[in-house]
Amino acid sequence: MASDNEVATAAVRSSKDEITPSQPEPATGEQNFKTERSYSVDETAHQRNPIGTRVGSLLRAFEKQLVEYNLEARGIERVAVDERMKRLSWVSYSQAFLLWVSINLAANNITLGMLGPAVYGLSFLDSALCAALGCLTGGVVAAWMATWGPLSGIRTMAFGRYSMGWWPSKIIVVLNLVQMIGYCMIDCVVGGQILSAVSPSGMSVAVGIVIIAIIGWVVATFGIQVFHYYERYAFLPQLIVICILFGVSSRKFDLSTVSEGDARTVAGNRLSFFSICLSAAITYAPLAGDFFVYYPEHTSRLTIFSLTLAGLVSSFALAIISGIGLASGISTYPEYSAAYAIGQGALIVEAFGPLHGFGKFCSVIVALGLVANTVPPTYSAGVDFQILGRYAEIVPRVIWNFIVFVIYTVCALAGREHLSEIFTNFLALMGYWVAIWFAIVLEDFLFFRSKSGYNWAAWRDSSKLPIGIAAFMAFVIGWVGAVLSMAQVWYIGVFAKSVGAYGADMGNYVGFSWACITYPPMRYLELRYFGR
Repeated sequence: MASDNEVATAAVRSSKDEITPSQPEPATGEQNFKTERSYSVDETAHQRNPIGTRVGSLLRAFEKQLVEYNLEARGIERVAVDERMKRLSWVSYSQAFLLWVSINLAANNITLGMLGPAVYGLSFLDSALCAALGCLTGGVVAAWMATWGPLSGIRTMAFGRYSMGWWPSKIIVVLNLVQMIGYCMIDCVVGGQILSAVSPSGMSVAVGIVIIAIIGWVVATFGIQVFHYYERYAFLPQLIVICILFGVSSRKFDLSTVSEGDARTVAGNRLSFFSICLSAAITYAPLAGDFFVYYPEHTSRLTIFSLTLAGLVSSFALAIISGIGLASGISTYPEYSAAYAIGQGALIVEAFGPLHGFGKFCSVIVALGLVANTVPPTYSAGVDFQILGRYAEIVPRVIWNFIVFVIYTVCALAGREHLSEIFTNFLALMGYWVAIWFAIVLEDFLFFRSKSGYNWAAWRDSSKLPIGIAAFMAFVIGWVGAVLSMAQVWYIGVFAKSVGAYGADMGNYVGFSWACITYPPMRYLELRYFGR
């Protein structure tokens, strides 16, 4: 059996080979990895001294120092076939499932479930069905994108260059950075609320935010080694306390009250809540492949797809349905209503109230579980910043991770009083662009690369990538459709107004459809006139 930290070892060893190739690494039977370097001369030259300045040399020295402490120094560089794990064990496969379970058994998804009854006025049954089906739909997209990590060895946003082109792909990267920073901000606010509610006289929400942010940043900074190891076990305490949460609060779940409003309004609210749950899952698609780039090229795509989908759906369903149950009791139980008025995190603490001191302990475990949800976007954001340009690429990932940490901590401190508004406005809005981007990537694969395939060596060569005119135009047209069909507090599109008193959020589906219709003919013309 291969070592249980084989992903971690591959990451550190390939970083050492990249930075200090003149010092060979002895291969051991347990690790069983190849360490030969696979970069071309041009790629290595660009990687070693991209701007030929003293700053570049200092940054390279800094990366070398990181490797000395067994930290991952690799950024967006492709992980070559001979730098990955040579074979997979049952631990490696289980990691593809447990990773997603650990990420999503978190308090932010519990608070997401609260939106069904509390904001959209849906019954427990309606909310639960919309949440489960929405997460399943979005999870299919994220799971499919995850399969490209082992096949390509390229980070997901760099893989997007093959469909979007060199320059348009940078727009996608910026949107993804906004999305990941926003999710980290939400995690920090929810964690801060919980920790403050546990100790209302001893800790403010601001202090709780800083605690969650710092822990998440530290784990992400250590790289894929600590990241995978942490996520492998983080699910267990979360699973235990969420099961306890169900047990202690289920008697206050309101299973009989029906959804509010006439038939058209209820239909619109169902669709809107379905959309926001879909958005929560689909937004993992732009980073799903990042975590599997050290898996062998021959890894079964069906296996990675199935394990990812199972991990996403099971964890999302468990966390979101617990939140739906808590929110369903707000109108019946004054203590729930008072706690919700303070914040969604406070309602979770109130639900553990009958357990007294042990309940507070469980609340702290739930709060700390948000670290597992904060680490992946923090890690991937550090890599994605490097995709923005040649100069951004030479800045080590750990420095970008620190910058991301500062940004979302400051934003969380500033927006800690408006979590519900951030959830309802931000999550759905971020789902629109992912659905449109996915339509372009999917059709590019099905219609234009089913025979030719991908030249993985060209991932950073703009002359061998699409110009991106077709993808950019399809993306813009998809956005027009999404805007006309969105239903947000601050704007309801003309298409969305046609359903119910509050509209129905159809931005994901219309944006996806319009991009699907417009991309193939424009890509055909782009290939005909430009040849790439």
